[in-house]
Parts: sequence; structure tokens; C-alpha cells
Amino acid sequence: MNVSETPLAGVRVLELSHMVMGPSAGLILADLGATVIKVEPPGGDKTRKLRGSGAGFFPMYARNRQSICIDLKTDQGRETVRRLLGGVDALIENFRSGALAGLKLDYDSLRDDFPQLIYCSLKGFLSGPYAHRTALDEVTQMMGGLAYMTGPSGRPLRAGASVIDVLGGTFGALGILAALHERRRTGQGQHLSSGLFESTAFLVGQHMAQEAVTGEPAPPMPERAPAWAIYDVFQCADALPLFVAVVSNAQWQAFCREFGRDDWLGDARLAENNDRVAARGWLLDEVRALFAGMTRTAAIERIERIGLPFAPIARPSELFEDEHLNSGGLVEVTLPDSDTKTRLPGLPLEIDGRRTRLREDLAAPGAHSRRVLQEAGFAAEEIDELFASGSVT
Repeated sequence: MNVSETPLAGVRVLELSHMVMGPSAGLILADLGATVIKVEPPGGDKTRKLRGSGAGFFPMYARNRQSICIDLKTDQGRETVRRLLGGVDALIENFRSGALAGLKLDYDSLRDDFPQLIYCSLKGFLSGPYAHRTALDEVTQMMGGLAYMTGPSGRPLRAGASVIDVLGGTFGALGILAALHERRRTGQGQHLSSGLFESTAFLVGQHMAQEAVTGEPAPPMPERAPAWAIYDVFQCADALPLFVAVVSNAQWQAFCREFGRDDWLGDARLAENNDRVAARGWLLDEVRALFAGMTRTAAIERIERIGLPFAPIARPSELFEDEHLNSGGLVEVTLPDSDTKTRLPGLPLEIDGRRTRLREDLAAPGAHSRRVLQEAGFAAEEIDELFASGSVT
């Protein structure tokens, strides 16, 4: 996919962000073809140096960017950002509340000079009593009910990925796309915000709705009342786990015939889905025994043949070699400060049969500083002065 063929070709974005929420919004727009200029502090975004569970943040969410290092604490640095804003369509920021107002780079300080600018703020909370609070992905998972639903009773457990940061960033990117569309009609930019807490509430909305319908609070997922009898993880003969689901009468009939249990087809206790749920206690024991008598490979071959939903239980490390992902779902990048290449997930989108691709590898801090300034119309002597002052590196 050439740059000119990408959906967002010609869209320019300035990204003042770090960690996951802001960069995930920038990633979506960049992968779709927007020119995204990441403004980093001198020395680079501190996200680059995170270790432990944060070691993958930068490599995963920073591709397809141009990097410029600007010291926002200097007058020259702030003025440089303002000049760059004259040539972009949108700005993404996930600074703590009030931080950019102190630098005169908040929306209210910019709106009169840049009436067409779409200004996207990614925050912990949207407007309301909590708006002043500092939040993280895990904070809002805990207070928004997701951790309660993920772990067993009394043991709240955050989801195993930064799902709220990524979802909040996704809503931010979606808001930018909507604002771009609206600007075509009005000619005006606008300020939009996405919140972590509200993103969490959106996810658990199905459990809120469940309570509204049933009159009973939804129990944590490990203790949930199943909607289907066979919807579980089974151990195969080689001790490998396999998730299998049977969610319709047609699937139930195919399952029984494939695995030689025609007797179940004639059992009135198993005639309909709700009957099978009622019989789940004894039925699952027999299904477990069935899978315990065959290897996972053999079970998968038979299940796939009849079209049932199934999944071998995989670890993230196994996805590097997944044949399906390697047919176009992974993007090769070079890890920072090394020549090591790895493959990481691309956007989960196909557009007219095409996948997004790598256009800019993970950039070193300030790798594009001169190029960005030149394209913004800075004269050569101005660029030299900015570098000499340390406002840009």
C-alpha cells in the first residue's frame, strides 16, 4: 500500500504523548496513513526506557512516526510547537490535567490562532466530579468494575493487557476521524476528549445491562452462570488444554454425531440449549472424559471439520510463530538501540483486502527533527539556532 493509497494520506498529526493511551491513538492514525509527528522531550520519551511489564510499550505503539525532540520548558520550544501546529490537522495529548495550560499549549490557548485544529485530550476521566483525578489503566479497571469481573470473588484481577489504555486511545482516534469529517462541513476544528474510566464503564456495560434485565448483579466471570452447557476448557490426553464451545442446536447435533454420541441426540434431557445447561453438571464430566481420550491435535481436526468454535490455549510468545498472523497480521520492526528485528501485531483491519504496513521503523529520539522543521517552513538558520539553544535536539 503506497502512502498515496492509504486512507489517511495527507492528514498530519502532532502527538504529545507517552505510555500507552496517547501512543495507541497515534498508532491507529499512523498505520492508516496519517503523518504523525511525535514530540519527545530532550533525550526521548521516558516510555522508551521502561522495563518489566512496560518494556513492550514503546516497541508496540511507536511505529510509523516521525520523532522530534523539543524542550517544552523553553520559550523557543513552545513557539516551535505553535509553528508546527500551523501545518497539522490534529493534536493528540495525554498530559495530566492542567499541565499544558501552564505551557499555554492547551486548547483554550490555541483555539483562536488555530480555529481548524482538532485537539484530542486523552484523560483518566471526562468532565465530572473525578475530572481532577490522576488515573492509570489499572486504576480505572479497579474502580470501573472490570477487575471485579475478571477475578474470582474477593480477588479483583486486572485484565492481562492494557485494554483500557488501548480502548481509550481507540476512542480518541475515532473522535479525531469524526471531527475531521465534521470539519469538512463546518470548516472548524474542535476539542474532544476520551477517558479511561468511561472506557472501562463502556466495557462492563454488558454486565450492567445483564443486571437490569435479570434483576441480579452479574457475578465475576470465573463464577458466571453459563449460557451454554459446553463452553469450557478441556484437558486432552497429552495434557494440553483446549477451549470448545457448542452454542446452537445445529452445533450440538454435529458434535454428537462426530464424536459418536448419538445416544445424546435421543436424550430428552439434552433436547434444547436450556435443557443442556440444566444437565451441565453430569454432561461436562462425560465431555471431559471424551476429550481426555484423544490428543489435542486429533480433537482439533475433528472439531474444525464440523465447524465448532474452538481455541488452543496460547501464550503471547506463541503468536510470533502463528501461521495465520504470519500470513499478514504481523509487522516487522527494529527494536530501539539494537539491530534486532521482531514481528508485532499490525492493526486488526483489512481495507479492500489490504493490510496496513510499516512506513517508518521505530525512530531514535529526534531522528526526524531537522526534516520536520524543514517541512514546516523553518529556515536553515532558524533550525541551527534551535539546535544550538538546545530547544530542539
